[in-house]
Amino acid sequence: MNILITGANGFIGQALTAALLSDSSISSLILTDVVEPDVPSPDSHFTAEIRSIKADFTDKATCEKLFTSDLTHVYLLHGLMSGATEANLDLGLRVNVDSTRMILDILRRVKPGIRVIYSSACAVFGPSDGQVVTEMTMPVPGSSYGAQKLICETLLNDFSRRGLIDGRILRLPTIIVRPGAPSGAASSFFSGIIREPLKGKKSQLPVARSLEVWVCSTRTIVRNLILARDIPEERFGCASRVVNLPGITVTVEQMLQALKGVGGEKVLSLVEEKKDPAVEDIVLSWPTRFDTTRAKELGFIGDGSLERTIQEYLKDYT
Repeated sequence: MNILITGANGFIGQALTAALLSDSSISSLILTDVVEPDVPSPDSHFTAEIRSIKADFTDKATCEKLFTSDLTHVYLLHGLMSGATEANLDLGLRVNVDSTRMILDILRRVKPGIRVIYSSACAVFGPSDGQVVTEMTMPVPGSSYGAQKLICETLLNDFSRRGLIDGRILRLPTIIVRPGAPSGAASSFFSGIIREPLKGKKSQLPVARSLEVWVCSTRTIVRNLILARDIPEERFGCASRVVNLPGITVTVEQMLQALKGVGGEKVLSLVEEKKDPAVEDIVLSWPTRFDTTRAKELGFIGDGSLERTIQEYLKDYT
């Protein structure tokens, strides 16, 4: 396999890369991002070629050089996050929509039928009023980020229907706990209220404790991204290529109690409540309950408890 990952210097890109560096079936791995991606240490038995390339995916000439007929799989993980997209519509359209359209146009020409794994989000839906969401639920995005993801989903579905590519569209839950600095995502605080207190730092909670969210651990997301690569095309049948990945529905209060269970009362006391209506409006537009029957039929795995997720974060990133 010859795999290219866009957004490879992002959190999920780095986690996916680290997992792939123990896969002996890979012949070459190309990591690309707007800054040259870091290369995690490979497994001692990993002998494939690894290339790390700084790339602007809004530039056609750059994309023409990167997306070639040698590739067998492409992970499209790049993008401008939800909060930043809401603040800058033009940049969001250019990064999230225009670059994806250009990449797919190149791939369908130089490598027809190539397997493309696309990371979408539950933000494609609007408020669900507590109803369970399935792949057949009508998406009505409540943010520009969600609208842009939906546009790309539609394009990948149509190209797959026509046999131009072999797309797999994964709607990711909110991922916790993300390491590093806060991102431009409206959901960034979900990780921040756990990550920062565990470092002994204060963190702001911009929403009500009763707010619900659909979440998943990093390890489970990465395992499902890899599983998506290997599902035979015929397993999707004539249906949509969209899959709602498994997660769990939790309240912010439950997240805080899990934090307390792992770190104690002193750690919990570092979370300070300070409402941010702009953030709350975006997050409230996301559904919180999903039917993941299709995902499980295709072989995707479910997630564990919040406490396990926090312990995994501590083991993997601290």
